[in-house]
Amino acid sequence: QVQLVESGGGLVQGGGSLRLSCAASVRAFSRAAMGWFRQSPGKERDVVAAISWSGVTTDYGDPVKGRFTISRDNAKNAVYLQMNSLKPEDTAVYYCAATTDSGAYYTRAPRGRSEYGYWGQGTQVTVSS
Repeated sequence: QVQLVESGGGLVQGGGSLRLSCAASVRAFSRAAMGWFRQSPGKERDVVAAISWSGVTTDYGDPVKGRFTISRDNAKNAVYLQMNSLKPEDTAVYYCAATTDSGAYYTRAPRGRSEYGYWGQGTQVTVSS
């Protein structure tokens, strides 16, 4: 059973911080790349951050560079998103995703949605002004 469960969302004042967590039961989690995406009403689901299987390679969407940090703990099958200096425009549903398992270790941190075969249900983040 493939399962990704996000937690840590909520309401926060602008300038504040939140830490999202994603618990994964995805088979071969340790060789998958992981990503965080977000979607607000009427908009596309966009990449927030991505991380390679080892954690060595990361990539970020332009709006969050310098404010958000993605990390992972393969021993715990978990991935995290530390969000600092939050802005009202960060308000969205945040989704955790894992790349489709091909049997190989994912050395890249892909930004494209098409590379992710497993998705969580999402957690709401609301930033007040």
